[in-house]
Amino acid sequence: MSHILNFNPGPAILPKEVLLEAQNDLLDYAGTGISVLESSHRSPEFVAIQEEAETNLRALLAIPDSYAVLFLQGGASQQFALAPMNLLHDGQTADYTNSGAWAKKAIAEAKRIGNVNVIADTNEDRPTRVPDPGELDPTPGAAYLHITCNETISGAQWKTFPNPEAPLVADMSSEILSRKIDIDRFGLIYAGAQKNLGPSGLTVVIVRKDLAENAPADIPAIFRYQAHIDAGSMFNTPPCFGVYLLMLVTRWVEQRGGLAARQRINEEKAARLYCAIDATGFYRGTAHIAHRSTMNVTFNLSTEELEEQFASEAAAAGLKGLKGHRSVGGLRASIYNAFPLEGVDALVSFMQDFERRNG
Repeated sequence: MSHILNFNPGPAILPKEVLLEAQNDLLDYAGTGISVLESSHRSPEFVAIQEEAETNLRALLAIPDSYAVLFLQGGASQQFALAPMNLLHDGQTADYTNSGAWAKKAIAEAKRIGNVNVIADTNEDRPTRVPDPGELDPTPGAAYLHITCNETISGAQWKTFPNPEAPLVADMSSEILSRKIDIDRFGLIYAGAQKNLGPSGLTVVIVRKDLAENAPADIPAIFRYQAHIDAGSMFNTPPCFGVYLLMLVTRWVEQRGGLAARQRINEEKAARLYCAIDATGFYRGTAHIAHRSTMNVTFNLSTEELEEQFASEAAAAGLKGLKGHRSVGGLRASIYNAFPLEGVDALVSFMQDFERRNG
């Protein structure tokens, strides 16, 4: 098989070592004679998988005992509704920041549940950016403040998190496990797995237990965080294969120096790529320099035709998934945890060659 570099934004690249181990377990997991895909979620083998996945996450992110870790389905889009359903009571207002396409979707869902106040809006800013903490105008007594940590489409990222009086709620789908964070600053974190954690179909929820306990009483049980806490993420059949792969991915991160090492490598990858973008005027970054994402590097060329040519020639050279999101066009290189440093160097080399031929 030819060597392919996968720049797709999600489902995204997984560590090769993880894929090889999963391949071995597809027919016979741990000598049981049963595929890991077929194992009962109540079996001792899967219970051990889920327990290790949670243990690994808690160790990597330094999650205190006052927080629950849940393995759910539905993706971040489901959490756009579940977060306000569980945290927003009648008569309260939830604060949101509108920093891009995903924040906008979260706001739209929250407005179906209750009162929402958008306390900062940078969605239309160009270059794209997220709000600075000092721009926020919080609602007194707000139920929570919601942010989208990394806007996958625009390539803008919160570098410094706000410190509101209200609980901080964060969609971390495209940056979780990419850098060290202080969990104590958050009331709720949710993340679709398909960027840094594993395959699509699994969502990790990290919620402060007191917030989950205080949810409105009229929520259907399947939508209550507390119901899933009480059932140990087995209120219904969990996304078993996703949890298994999460276990392997978190092992992989631990074995390679943990989050400190991931953050250092991720920052180096992004720095090399942004340096190539800024070297001449041929490429133009689309995110404000102070808010540039380390996970999703977005840029433009002078014409859409040249961007199409770039993406096509890059794919032919084994650099796949570089077209920007259909809503904004342009180009995007997603360089999540599992993306290798040498892959960024290969893209930089291709960019330099493409500019020589087309500049």
